[in-house]
Amino acid sequence: MPATSATDSTRNDLRNVAIVAHVDHGKTTLVDAMLRQSGAFSERTDPVDRVMDSNDLEREKGITILAKNTAIRRETSNGPVVINVVDTPGHADFGGEVERALSMVDGVLLLVDASEGPLPQTRFVLRKALAAQLPVILVINKVDRPDARCAEVVDETQDLLLELAAELDAETSVDTEAVLDLPVVYASARAGRASLARPADGELPAEEDLSALFDVLLKHVPAPVGDPQAPLQALVTNLDASSFLGRIALCRIHSGTLRKGQTVGWCRADGTVEKVRLTELLMTENLDRVPVAEASAGDLVAIAGIPDITIGDTLADPEDPKPLPRITVDDPAISMTIGVNTSPLTGRNGGTKLTARLVKNRLDQELVGNVSMRVLPTDKPDAWEVQGRGELALAVLVETMRREGFELTVGKPQVVTKTIDGKLCEPFERLTIDVPEEHLGAVTQLMAARKGRMETMDGHGTGRIKLEYVVPARGLIGFRTEFLTETRGTGIAHQVFEGYFPWAGELRTRHTGSLVADRAGSATTYALLQLADRGTFFVEPGDDVYEGMVVGENPRAEDLDINITKEKKLTNMRSSTAEELERLARPRKLALEEALEFCSADECVEVGPDALRVRKVILDSATRARERARAKARNNNN
Repeated sequence: MPATSATDSTRNDLRNVAIVAHVDHGKTTLVDAMLRQSGAFSERTDPVDRVMDSNDLEREKGITILAKNTAIRRETSNGPVVINVVDTPGHADFGGEVERALSMVDGVLLLVDASEGPLPQTRFVLRKALAAQLPVILVINKVDRPDARCAEVVDETQDLLLELAAELDAETSVDTEAVLDLPVVYASARAGRASLARPADGELPAEEDLSALFDVLLKHVPAPVGDPQAPLQALVTNLDASSFLGRIALCRIHSGTLRKGQTVGWCRADGTVEKVRLTELLMTENLDRVPVAEASAGDLVAIAGIPDITIGDTLADPEDPKPLPRITVDDPAISMTIGVNTSPLTGRNGGTKLTARLVKNRLDQELVGNVSMRVLPTDKPDAWEVQGRGELALAVLVETMRREGFELTVGKPQVVTKTIDGKLCEPFERLTIDVPEEHLGAVTQLMAARKGRMETMDGHGTGRIKLEYVVPARGLIGFRTEFLTETRGTGIAHQVFEGYFPWAGELRTRHTGSLVADRAGSATTYALLQLADRGTFFVEPGDDVYEGMVVGENPRAEDLDINITKEKKLTNMRSSTAEELERLARPRKLALEEALEFCSADECVEVGPDALRVRKVILDSATRARERARAKARNNNN
């Protein structure tokens, strides 16, 4: 960020703030309440919950995936103030969105659940905010939960602040006294109430609205500072698209003034500067973007007219172009191979986009707006290695492409390794688990098999145990489904990137095998009944299958080739029990994330708009057997 000068002016009519928190601690719900109480919705409007989660996947999964901003107008004794609020994701896989959001604002609201307290993503977003030297306002949310423990959560958060300040002190100057002197607001975002006075645990704040929160925000988040007469500097922090305007770039203006129709210097990543003309200038009012004639230092704006502009570029004075530092994010930790669908059922899964060219163009398009993702070539011309922050981020990309009409072959998630000081290193995660006491033994065994190292174990006094582990990221691939099964759906697990450490050795996280179809055809009721004792099936009678397709899970560790298309032979003899109804167990239907977790090293997932299948990478059983023999021989020689 550029240094301020004597000619800089303070925009007292404006505040830029980001709301950050761990997943499901109430960020989007709080933004809803702020919008309602500021009059953003007319009397005729019927606002829905989580109005900022406009993406279909966000609504289905109940999480925020993309950082978005809204502008709230607040009347004060000194005149109206516009509060630009950026709602950020809480899941660690979308940390790139959080880092972009922090480059747009001058302060953060840190939400912490009054019962759960600070969790792994709280540490991540708080560390980023302190590193950027942004002032923090602590909001203890959900104070009306029956198991709320407000005083303890405030102490835990302050301990975390001190710990992070000590870590960062060697890298950047952090004022420890200022960190501990942060204001605390107690709120119930669902009820739309906030107070500076701590309520009794489990009770609502005394005030009837969010006025206390707005007052603290206006007092403690500094107004933007910049010289509107200085040479232009505006950093592109996000991208959008419009059928009328084309590509839209969201910018924070650090100095100078932007006008509609103005010619500016476009500073690219390669160091070149090109003169371009802005065709449209927009600013946010509540949830809508409206055209404006000009905007000055401190404003968050959207511009159109530059088709190839990307995140991190700078708009500058064409006569004195000075680019701002580009946005940087943490390196990817997980990768998977994405390519065209190569199964015998290609084109029969409802897809319309089947070629390698279309897949590559779509992946390149994703890179434009996703700074935390990378696409690398593989030894196959129709497949690419896609790297991201975590399994969920990559699964969201695949699900989005699936809904756009793509048919894909998606490989098992792998970790991205590095060589550090001559040693092979892999990413590790800090995993926080909250489970009932009766499941403690099962979870401990589960983590031991995945080479997790327990750091802390605390009891809430409510029959639940909170565990903290440092575990190889490899050990968490496929972890969630097994964890929920072991805890009967009562366990809660969250993770955040910890760092790169030496390779932890071989891990075996899946102890079951696959039931593999040995020929093409349609699954029959007769075959499924005959094979019912072999395991759990993923298909039902009438489903198309092909050789090499995984049709079920074998409880034993080895794979088993089966004939699932066998039909009952017709005879002249009639059984005395022929009229008895034989019932099949309901097949297990895998969601995309479950299918990716289920895959073993020699398996992949066939993805289409109307179908989702697990299959072997090598479909022919004889070829697979030869490859297994060669691999075994290589291991014996080594």
